[in-house]
Amino acid sequence: MDLRPNSDEARDIAYHFHGYTNARAHEEQGPLIMERGEGVHVFDTQGNRYIEGMAGLWSVAVGFNETRLIDAAHNQMRKLPYYHNFAHRSHGPAIDLAEKLIEIAPVPMDKVFFTNSGSEANDTILKMLWYRSNAMGKPEKKKVISRMRGYHGVTIASASMTGLPNNHRSFDLPIEGILHTTCPHYWREGRDGESEEAFATRCADDLEAMIEAEGAETIAAFIAEPVMGAGGVVVPPATYWSKIQAVLKRHDILLIADEVICGFGRTGRMFGSQTYDMQPDILTMSKQITSSYFPFSAFMMTKDVYDPIADESDRIGVLGHGYTAGAHPVGAAVALENIRIIQERDLVANAAERGGELQAGLAAFAAHPLVGEARGVGLIAALELVAPEGRDTEFAPGKLGAHMNSIFLRNGLVSRNMLDAMAFCPPLIISQSEISDILRIVEKSLAAFGDDIK
Repeated sequence: MDLRPNSDEARDIAYHFHGYTNARAHEEQGPLIMERGEGVHVFDTQGNRYIEGMAGLWSVAVGFNETRLIDAAHNQMRKLPYYHNFAHRSHGPAIDLAEKLIEIAPVPMDKVFFTNSGSEANDTILKMLWYRSNAMGKPEKKKVISRMRGYHGVTIASASMTGLPNNHRSFDLPIEGILHTTCPHYWREGRDGESEEAFATRCADDLEAMIEAEGAETIAAFIAEPVMGAGGVVVPPATYWSKIQAVLKRHDILLIADEVICGFGRTGRMFGSQTYDMQPDILTMSKQITSSYFPFSAFMMTKDVYDPIADESDRIGVLGHGYTAGAHPVGAAVALENIRIIQERDLVANAAERGGELQAGLAAFAAHPLVGEARGVGLIAALELVAPEGRDTEFAPGKLGAHMNSIFLRNGLVSRNMLDAMAFCPPLIISQSEISDILRIVEKSLAAFGDDIK
């Protein structure tokens, strides 16, 4: 007798172990199964249509049915479906993509290293920093400073750099040598009477105090997103990046810009580093590099970072690191075509223009009694929900956000709640009318939300 489950939902519960999910709750609740995509919309197996307000996972720049990316993958599959870049091997798509990334880099970069995910890229960067410090005769210079609520991935090393408690709990993380400094969220972390610029100064002072306490000679790098994503879409306060970079320069500490979410147009410039005049020594890329049509990532480094690593590989005889699918030809071909589309269709400018409409529309909800803050830049934003006045203790962190998430879904919008911050990060191709659709759903959902928690 065949006792296998006979529905997709039941089979998913029976066999599929999900990330970022309460496993026992999933056994009771089951999945929402998406079947197809079209532009900024996705459709579930019941035929319901949703605006994908998160671009999947902050990542689908060109929409969910871009035939040029499908064709790029198909054509490369037919020509050379796989090859590696170990032991002096290479192939055309990897060479072309490395050249393109160096060309569009926000600051002069020297080399590109290919990986398969943002987590893997940041994990590799930490190894390279250790390798470089040893090469330079500075074996003590190994620590990395990140920020509370920063997000840099889920491998052992990258999850350690992530500054979110649930990425550490029961995983025995963070590992030694990873430090976390102040989260630059002025609305939440600013003190009474403290101006935005004064808060930025305090963040820089906190960083400098940590460096001095640890010893600058022990710290290799500071890693940060231009705009925090999974930590709640935290936009840096005015003057923050100029002050942070001055501290790093004083103490000879490298800056790693984690552009996994911000890169390729999200903030209204090709890179978030350009939006905030950052001068990174290393820059991480993933997600929108292929619009997530293919798992792919990379990081770029300056010549100053690269040269000691190259010298050490020469001394040892090999750089003992690499991935089977690093620089995968299909992923590289898709990335090249994706970047061409972003440039040809001027999607960075569209992100700036449509982003202005999104930010203005969300800002209008800031006066709502259940909204604490509207924030964002370009096509990345958040509404922070707050409990009705005097009822804070009734709602555990995340309860408001989870409830609003279900209302959004019911009204045809996919969002993601980071605790009680509702995130918006639609595909870069979004139109003015589709921005209006998002705002109408938010307005309708806030009304329903208010009725539900009276």
